[in-house]
Amino acid sequence: MILPLATATSADERDRASRVAVLPVGSFEQHGAHLPLSTDTLVACAIADAIARAYNLFLLPPITIACSQEHAAWPGTVSIRAQTLIAVVTDIAESLRSSGVEHVVVVNGHGGNYALANVVQEANVAGPRMALFPRREDWAAARAAAGLESTAHEDMHAGEIETSVLMHLWPQLVGADYAAADHVAERPHLLVLGLQASTVSGVVGRPSLGTPEKGQAVLRALASGFTETLRVLTGAGTARSVGEPDD
Repeated sequence: MILPLATATSADERDRASRVAVLPVGSFEQHGAHLPLSTDTLVACAIADAIARAYNLFLLPPITIACSQEHAAWPGTVSIRAQTLIAVVTDIAESLRSSGVEHVVVVNGHGGNYALANVVQEANVAGPRMALFPRREDWAAARAAAGLESTAHEDMHAGEIETSVLMHLWPQLVGADYAAADHVAERPHLLVLGLQASTVSGVVGRPSLGTPEKGQAVLRALASGFTETLRVLTGAGTARSVGEPDD
């Protein structure tokens, strides 16, 4: 089982001497009754850990609260403004650069963190310095490799993919009622009305399809597929040991 926080020492990072840092960004928002509020952060940490291990990169601790305003109708959800998230990620990147870490991979676990795309775009004006991962193409490839049954569109929130990843790494956090929590719905006015206009439970997806094997396969596929992003960002991209993340 991986830990949701980086545990390396200063000496470890001195010896690693990586010029690429991996920053997981999650959220603290409702995920129905069967998954914890920290689900997006845990998923981001799982992906970040997988790629950091595979490519021997500098793993950072997560940003745990981000832009979850569309979930505000449910108890427990906490958000920050987009401007705040932008400032935090930008400050982290500048701090890393001052210590010789030139590149940052932002691993986003929450689809509502739209501002991250702008941060990455602006950071690369003078040359490749930052990447956002996984891209839509990376998620699609991982879904196919893992044999997920739901589509990316219907599996929007607290559904098959998130339930599967937590089943694999933190099964004790998945509520027994996941098997009866399926709810598929369109959300044409999400930005205006919030998610509550499309679901009472907070779920939009099919968590009943989740399995630990699918979660493991998703993480393995994302780690393998990261090679292309690393190559574009740094000109390199050979995994030390792409495969199953350490438990």
